Amino acid sequence: MNDAATTAMAQQVRRRWRDREGPDGDFIVFADGSLAVMELLRLRPHDRLDDPQAESWHWTETLRATEWSTDSWVEVDSALATHPHEGSRAWAGESANHGSIGWVALTRDDDESTLEWLAISRWSDPFHEVILDDTAVTAVNTSGRKWIFPRHAPQKVVITADPAAPGSRR
Repeated sequence: MNDAATTAMAQQVRRRWRDREGPDGDFIVFADGSLAVMELLRLRPHDRLDDPQAESWHWTETLRATEWSTDSWVEVDSALATHPHEGSRAWAGESANHGSIGWVALTRDDDESTLEWLAISRWSDPFHEVILDDTAVTAVNTSGRKWIFPRHAPQKVVITADPAAPGSRR
């Protein structure tokens, strides 16, 4: 992709973030305009298929794009939690456009909340808690699953089991 197209995509991402919108689907959109298409997989051991406590969740990157379009955008206007840390700010919330879609974002803690990245998962419950530290953005959704996004590689998110469930790992 040429520099003009890259700049145009980055400007569109920033404009959409200012309008409190993100692409509809399972994506991580970066401030430079690139997009990681993700897939949320729920796995269970074969010998425990009927046991919801035995499931594990994995959000894996299936495609990275520098030029892309989306059919629709969702509102990310319901910020349910925010946490600042050393010049950055983590955000978490929900989009109620098509049910309750969870989203998490990392921004600079400046007057415009300049976007670093935004993760949207149509399969996640809304996120109601978020913590930012030197290495990660940790968000908890309303079903109790903890999503740990490395600050500089959010597509390598780790999702833990429901902490309230009997026998779950923490």
